[in-house]
Amino acid sequence: MDYVAGQSRSGQYRFRTGDQALVRQINLAVVMHHLRESAPISRAGLAEVTGLNKTTVSSLVRELIERQFVREVGYESPETGRGAGRLAMLLTLNPEAGYIVSLEIGVDFLKAICTNFAPQAIWQYKEEIDPDMGQQVIFDRLLALLYQGLSVGSEYCQTLLGVAVGVPGLVDQTTGTLLFAPNLRWENVPLRARLEGLVDGHLVVDNEANMAALGEHYFGAARGYKEVLYLSAGVGLGGGLVHEGQVFSGITGFGSEFGHMTMDPEGEICNCGNRGCWETQVSQRALFRNIRRFAGQGNETLLTAMTRGNLGALTVPMVVEAAEKGDRLALQSLEVLGHHLGIGIASLVNALNPELVVFGGILSLASEFLLPVIESEVHRRALRWNREAIKVVVASHGQEACVMGGVARIFQAVLVEPNLVGGQPAGVLTMVNA
Repeated sequence: MDYVAGQSRSGQYRFRTGDQALVRQINLAVVMHHLRESAPISRAGLAEVTGLNKTTVSSLVRELIERQFVREVGYESPETGRGAGRLAMLLTLNPEAGYIVSLEIGVDFLKAICTNFAPQAIWQYKEEIDPDMGQQVIFDRLLALLYQGLSVGSEYCQTLLGVAVGVPGLVDQTTGTLLFAPNLRWENVPLRARLEGLVDGHLVVDNEANMAALGEHYFGAARGYKEVLYLSAGVGLGGGLVHEGQVFSGITGFGSEFGHMTMDPEGEICNCGNRGCWETQVSQRALFRNIRRFAGQGNETLLTAMTRGNLGALTVPMVVEAAEKGDRLALQSLEVLGHHLGIGIASLVNALNPELVVFGGILSLASEFLLPVIESEVHRRALRWNREAIKVVVASHGQEACVMGGVARIFQAVLVEPNLVGGQPAGVLTMVNA
């Protein structure tokens, strides 16, 4: 029986039965995967690492070159050549195979990036929003960023590989509907349906932390690791879990909602409606709340002057700047936050036994002060066998981890199904009035 990858209800890739055409699709995916991992590499090298015969590899490479996913980059050097025979032509993935547009709807911002297939950023943009603007205003601004990204990408090359949108909430992968985003106060928003008529190409809508986890696995701090726990701390707390190169989504697609684990049954009411969720202790709101509480107890702080006496105008960069200047209140507040982060991470380490914990989101700007406290708590509370197997690191892409994760989702789709995704000439871009 022959097998080929396809997408399951949760958005992850599974295997289904197929014919010879689908077997070729598997082989194309295998070649693409090894080009990503090992390029530059020759056809003979691909045959060796894939186990496919040289004739098959040559045929597959020819197809991938015709579809512009792969390019020849010159002959191997005499030093790396194998013997006195003719030097082999080396191959890599082609950065100009197409462009990808990735967007993020944050609680208080929108982000967009357009990359090539390297992936290298061609254009990126961020703007602030407020949930009180209303859903339609925010969506219209998102569309404006989408159109700008598509316009920039189409000037770079002729092929749109796909569009991805990350959101801070639960997404039904079968429909692309944002079911619940508590910090945005959105429910049952059919995002994919509202975007499908605007872009003719591969379209992904997913939870922002799931995307960020995959982005760090493909292009960042988690590259080369098989079991990765990703946490994104900002207005809320998002999480993602990568297992063997795939994001774990659970049976309904809503797994890894670590921010809504109950940590204090008598704690603050969370925007999700529960009481004492972890994100009520480790978000930027919790940080600012502690700062205002400590300041209200008569403690002096540079933050009073930095905010001109309005501690309601605090930002994370302000807190980091004050901590760097030795401000005791800022340092104390970050220590409390790191303590709560470390307790939760230690519990997740005991439950999941990852080999790497990646810390991202805007609060990762304070990693210099948070990581030592987190690591201390993990050392105290995680089982010795688990803590000895892990590292805690900062996300390579920091606050850009989600949009890079959207790029990774499209990149992954191309690697898995190169003969079905992308490869279309100019004209794939279809924009209509929203």
